[in-house]
Amino acid sequence: MNVGVEALEQKLGYRFRDRELLVRALSHRSWLSERGSPPEQNSDNEQLEFLGDSVLGFIASESLVLRHPSAREGQLSQWKAQLVSSAHLYRCALALDLGQFMRLGKGEERNGGRERKTVLANALEAVIAAIHLDGGIDAARQFTVEHILRALDSGEAMDSIGLLNYKGILHERAQALGLPAPEYTTVETSGPDHAKIFTVEAKIGEHLTSRASGTSKKAASQQAAELLMGQLESG
Repeated sequence: MNVGVEALEQKLGYRFRDRELLVRALSHRSWLSERGSPPEQNSDNEQLEFLGDSVLGFIASESLVLRHPSAREGQLSQWKAQLVSSAHLYRCALALDLGQFMRLGKGEERNGGRERKTVLANALEAVIAAIHLDGGIDAARQFTVEHILRALDSGEAMDSIGLLNYKGILHERAQALGLPAPEYTTVETSGPDHAKIFTVEAKIGEHLTSRASGTSKKAASQQAAELLMGQLESG
């Protein structure tokens, strides 16, 4: 590693009792292959990645159920899929500067492994497993909530990783109730070309409608779907 373990522990907010677990979590198979290390003596992070995937899935599911007790299974599954996706884990790993701590083979290093999406996302899952093995599920939960699931605390952050897909949720809810599929129409466009405001109407059948405005048709339609979803839930 280019930087000491203690520096990474500070970023993670967790101090390991067995630091070899953390070292293993950051050891890419290319690093071991180049050294001809026997697998029974020095392991890469793939087993930890396997375990971390399951630990992360459990903690994400637990957090979503506790935060959204009235949410339906389909909605929870969609949110969870985004939270545990490689794209989201990659962003979280970048925020921790995880790449600079990785042990990579020279070939992987030359090919940009420290910034590679799969390498960093997998390493982050391995770190979760390492924390779990070292400190138990509570330690893993604390780390995961702080560094991966905190998007749940911010509507803007949730939207940025695709958690607030109200159009998809509304479609699923309408289908479950035997209602027609929602329809979206741009009913008004205002403002100068560089700052247009779009107003979108969402409609289910003849009697359920809502309107919302936004700086893009996508944003306006999502807000209109959210309002219409509220009507369905309250009705």
